[in-house]
Amino acid sequence: MAKVLLHVCCGPCASACVPALRDLGNEVALFFSNSNIDTREEFEKRLENAQKLAAAEGVEIAVDTYDHADWLEQVAKGFEDEPEKGARCARCFRYNLARAAAYAAAHGCDAFTTSLTVSPHKVSRMVFEAGADAAWTVSAKDCGGSAAAAPEFLPVDFKKKDGFLRSLRRAAELGLYRQSYCGCEFSRRNMV
Repeated sequence: MAKVLLHVCCGPCASACVPALRDLGNEVALFFSNSNIDTREEFEKRLENAQKLAAAEGVEIAVDTYDHADWLEQVAKGFEDEPEKGARCARCFRYNLARAAAYAAAHGCDAFTTSLTVSPHKVSRMVFEAGADAAWTVSAKDCGGSAAAAPEFLPVDFKKKDGFLRSLRRAAELGLYRQSYCGCEFSRRNMV
């Protein structure tokens, strides 16, 4: 049984991913890493619901340090006017998945993946590229170049087989807060 770290963008999205990973025979742990979220209040609300999911599923959850200022500097600076699904989003995926890969390597996980692909608003190919980059970087940097010691990225498209619909149903069943935007202040611009 492989130990898989699931990067969690939010509780509702992850609600379909945990059972899917278990169905594949994996032991699952959650990693909430979301410095892209624009306010501490929103971060805490999403974290509380991810923790609620973790308790319902009986899985561990680790919480990454929230540092929106660093995210703005490392990801958004110079990319503020990019459209959704553009270069800023690709940079954001890389930022969060690099943190997940490093955590997975430091905590003996065999693999890592992300709940981001359950959303019909995310381009899975972009997420997969970011995950592969993160896995390669952690093997080169944190694992001394040893791919055998590094966790692999699992490119699972959780929106397939009605994954998004299952996430909606499970989130409603658990009473999870469903946000109306991705998380960053730039994604709010596209709200109607």
